[in-house]
Amino acid sequence: MSSLPTRGNVSGAPDNATARATLTAIYDFIAQRFAPGTSGAGAATSAEVQATRDALGVGDIGFRSRVINGDMSIDQRNEGAALTFIAAAVLAYCADMHYGYCTGANVTGQRITAADGTKRYRFTGAASVTGIGFGHRIEAADSVDLAGKTCTLSVKLANSLLTTVNWAVYYANTADTFGTLASPTRTAVASGSFAVTATEATYSAQVAVSAAATTGLEIVLTVGAQTSGTWTIGDLQLELGTIATANVVVDRVERGEQLRRCERSYEKSYAQGDAPGSATLVFTQICFANLPAITNSYTYGYVSFRTKKRVAPTVVPYAAAASSPNQANNDAGSGYGANSAAPTGQSQQGFAISNGTGATLTPSFGTAYIHYTAACPL
Repeated sequence: MSSLPTRGNVSGAPDNATARATLTAIYDFIAQRFAPGTSGAGAATSAEVQATRDALGVGDIGFRSRVINGDMSIDQRNEGAALTFIAAAVLAYCADMHYGYCTGANVTGQRITAADGTKRYRFTGAASVTGIGFGHRIEAADSVDLAGKTCTLSVKLANSLLTTVNWAVYYANTADTFGTLASPTRTAVASGSFAVTATEATYSAQVAVSAAATTGLEIVLTVGAQTSGTWTIGDLQLELGTIATANVVVDRVERGEQLRRCERSYEKSYAQGDAPGSATLVFTQICFANLPAITNSYTYGYVSFRTKKRVAPTVVPYAAAASSPNQANNDAGSGYGANSAAPTGQSQQGFAISNGTGATLTPSFGTAYIHYTAACPL
């Protein structure tokens, strides 16, 4: 690589201080990013380039933050509706890729829209609540290169009652297996706390990721007795390098790409805005046509996922009527009965539908319709 031109050589720019300062700043970025060393004729070794990337907090292009949906823009399960978290129960997934839990008493959580139009996740406290947690798990494949390096954890927070939010980072003891709330199978990497107020602000901390952390990472934010008020979370990120809070930049991802990343762990056939299990119109469903009478246990359809799944998922088909799992319906929306859409042969690529009614199913006009969800969260 040839040497960069002299830093002050901006003779081709207008004689304007602002233009010269801007070009100088661009020069500094390029020099730091691509030519930090002086090996050879100004060339940078791969180690020098990687050191600069680490210092700048720059990972692979297009995936700077390893947190998927950290901006809470995707909420396939609930589509912005409130979710009740049951005290001392198993964790519950809320906005895509994120989960919540609570102790002492139930709380509600909901994806909300901030004043600037971006999204946040908000918990509302209740009497007798002793704790609330909000977590995110990162696949080993997406975080293995962070092992043994310093990363920056950042998040936007506000709490109208409490003044402390605790944070912790863990790695899975075995690849992509973190256990349960009651019996976690993970090892602590680092922890700390943020002093927060009712006014939203960005907070950050440096995390020295263990060299053994090649099996997936988990980020957990917690608060104590949120007996009233709200706790709001947004723009959760974990990225390579040491980044001062003032220099944290939100890693915005194009919505279609963000949805694709989320669909690796959760996919639904419902339209955007329609929560799974809600009443829907037949023409929005997947249609199986030209069907004969279907003998019990026989397969009559196959669905290919839009996105290849992380592992074979749990699939739940739905009829058009509300709260009708494992059912198919006819062209008028009437269900064919319990287990008329029994999922089988689930794989990373798709699943089959069979007749599980216990009797022969005769489809109206030779058609059957379903919606579905496919889930394989970490």
